[in-house]
Amino acid sequence: MPSFSAPSPSVLDLAPVVPVVVVEDLADAVPLARALVAGGLPAIEVTLRTPVALDAIRAIADSVPDAVVGVGTLTSPAQVSDALAAGARFLVSPGWTDVLLQSMQASGVPFLPGVSTCSEVVALLERGVREMKFFPAEAAGGTAYLKSLSGPLPQARFCPTGGISPANAPKYLALPNVGCVGGSWMLPADAITAHDWDRVEALAREASALT
Repeated sequence: MPSFSAPSPSVLDLAPVVPVVVVEDLADAVPLARALVAGGLPAIEVTLRTPVALDAIRAIADSVPDAVVGVGTLTSPAQVSDALAAGARFLVSPGWTDVLLQSMQASGVPFLPGVSTCSEVVALLERGVREMKFFPAEAAGGTAYLKSLSGPLPQARFCPTGGISPANAPKYLALPNVGCVGGSWMLPADAITAHDWDRVEALAREASALT
């Protein structure tokens, strides 16, 4: 398993967009991941929102070698252990506690703990964490809030997620403290239902070209 510690690329630097994936049908996991990778989005966050999520991560890790599959919506150390056992290569949480953070730090893989306030960012910086998920991005203040953080806390870097779309993604990506954004617009429900992986690939390619 490749390392993403310096000088290797950060998860934030693999692509401008990290697809946030909710897998309802396990059979969709591999073709969906292949379409995203073919479109230029190798980092894929599979959220723990369905019963098949861990099996989906395992299937992608086993069958799509060019995918950097991670797990999202982590809220407990047990979930961290389960995700690692399934083959997750990075971890994402919507928020954090000291217990959860310690588990993520001990995992040996990159992780993005979620923040939505300046105090949370400072607390993570105190603990040596510089890369974070900003969630829920639009509801928590959007680009204006992140721009305000860049002055006093330039060492913090973010992956904003929550309310990100093709329309506002470039505004986030233009900020100096944003490495990438997370979103699901390249995975429309009707395309997934129809197994229209060509459409998913095309939307992923458009997303991968965002700057």
